[in-house]
Amino acid sequence: MDQYSLLGRIGEGAHGIVFKAKHIETGETVALKKVALRKLEDGIPNQALREIKALQEIEDNQYVVKLKDVFPHGTGFVLVFEYMLSDLSEVIRNSQRPLTEAQVKGYMMMLLKGVAFCHENSIMHRDLKPANLLISSSGHLKIADFGLARLFSNEGERLYSHQVATRWYRAPELLYGARKYDEGVDLWYDFHYLKWVA
Repeated sequence: MDQYSLLGRIGEGAHGIVFKAKHIETGETVALKKVALRKLEDGIPNQALREIKALQEIEDNQYVVKLKDVFPHGTGFVLVFEYMLSDLSEVIRNSQRPLTEAQVKGYMMMLLKGVAFCHENSIMHRDLKPANLLISSSGHLKIADFGLARLFSNEGERLYSHQVATRWYRAPELLYGARKYDEGVDLWYDFHYLKWVA
């Protein structure tokens, strides 16, 4: 952590606190996600491992947030991400009026391109929602928070948990307890989002 200067707290997730920080040597602004381990013998939480694995396995993409580094810190570790100004839920909440049709189309196009990229790399995100869609100062959208992501295969024999995604954004098959599903669960969110903001 010595190489970073903390600039403030951005938010808090299920497994860590996120800070805005500046790399002292390069001056680059980044987001640091500090993950504390309750007990060292418990090891790294599965969700954190999934997020690291998913982001390290895919190449850089302009619609997926970039994981820059991972390093140990105290009894936990820190994930270093590119810094994004806001998220879609904040943009919608702070907007004086509904998003324009052009904004909705732009965000939707970037979201679909990001989802298509993930699916081409056999990754189901499984937790798409406005808070996990980060927005840069120029309005560029990137998918973030891969803590519930899973690699999938088209064989369809693998069983998955149905208790993923924030309840309000779950696809119907997840709400009904399906254990066999595919990347279509990510597309339900896209459809739901389009109806919600349109």
